[in-house]
Amino acid sequence: MKQSIKYISVILGLIMAGYGFADELNMPVGVTEISRQVYGLHMTIFWVCVVIGAMVFGVMFWSIISHRRSLGYKAASFHESTTLELAWTIIPTILLVIMAVPATQVLIAMYDTGGEDMTVEVRGYQWKWQYKYLDDDYNQTFSFFSTLSTPKDQIENRSVKGEHYLLEVDNHLRIPANRKVRFLITSEDVIHSWWVPDFAIKRDAVPGMLNELWTIVPETGFYRGQCTELCGKDHGFMPVVVEVMEEAAFDTWYAQEVVAAAVREEAMSKTFTSEELMAEGKQVYTTFCASCHLENGQGIPPAFPSLVGTEMMTGPRDEHLRLVFDGVPGSAMQAFGKQLDAVQLASVVHYERHSWGNKAGDITQPRDVINLNSGQ
Repeated sequence: MKQSIKYISVILGLIMAGYGFADELNMPVGVTEISRQVYGLHMTIFWVCVVIGAMVFGVMFWSIISHRRSLGYKAASFHESTTLELAWTIIPTILLVIMAVPATQVLIAMYDTGGEDMTVEVRGYQWKWQYKYLDDDYNQTFSFFSTLSTPKDQIENRSVKGEHYLLEVDNHLRIPANRKVRFLITSEDVIHSWWVPDFAIKRDAVPGMLNELWTIVPETGFYRGQCTELCGKDHGFMPVVVEVMEEAAFDTWYAQEVVAAAVREEAMSKTFTSEELMAEGKQVYTTFCASCHLENGQGIPPAFPSLVGTEMMTGPRDEHLRLVFDGVPGSAMQAFGKQLDAVQLASVVHYERHSWGNKAGDITQPRDVINLNSGQ
């Protein structure tokens, strides 16, 4: 008796250990109501499949063992059975219809983007995200880019990897808790996919199309995701980080960003010194250009040409500016005209023309970018 109890205890322990290990591999429950509905639907379908599998394999193994040749059984010689064919057609159809009911309810809820409190446009680029707030409650919207901030030393295995390796950005998206936020998902170049698993939301970002998502997050904190569409060589380097803030704190932050955007707009008409342009340009170059042309400007020819002493760096400034603004179609050189404002474009061109031994001898101001873009 004691031996039997011991065996039963061991078996139960193994079952519990296996259940705990399986739970670690299971999809997360998430923090939103939709995520909990998705998890509940997932587990319902999972257990339906488990029961079906157990029944099918149970009947199969019972038939194999109980009707084997050594017991005197012979294989049946019938060619077909209308009863069996009807059974394995009707029963799965009924099961699929039963499973379709809760699945349809969850899908309808996931696509119900109406009644939102605010709207954010999410635009994918190779390889970064742009977030633009489209809130009519304020007189001016604003936008910013979110790029990977994991140090290169970690990526190149020259230092210890951080807690959020490849899941950290310089500017994260902020949204308020307990408000319905509608996302408009699109792309500027290739197909990306915006995914935050804790919210149970994911949608493809397709050039020329707008896809919609929504969420209501009751808990403040940081939530991380990734691009889940293979979008080029740096696909693994464009994470998603969302900070959910208390409503009052978010409103304060939003108002500050609107003011900052207005100040930035005023800077477009300002005349900067060479030192100011170099400082701003270095920051822009490090964020947007160094991954291809390297921090020393040497590039990786022929795909990423060197910027040191080349004709473009010392030739007509407007040609250089136009190249950065429009990019090179069919190459890895992106068009930064929609990604950077006039101050950033002017400063990065000035920085490139006066770094690494380049001595163009000119100076580029934001008004030069505006004039070039307007055809003047």
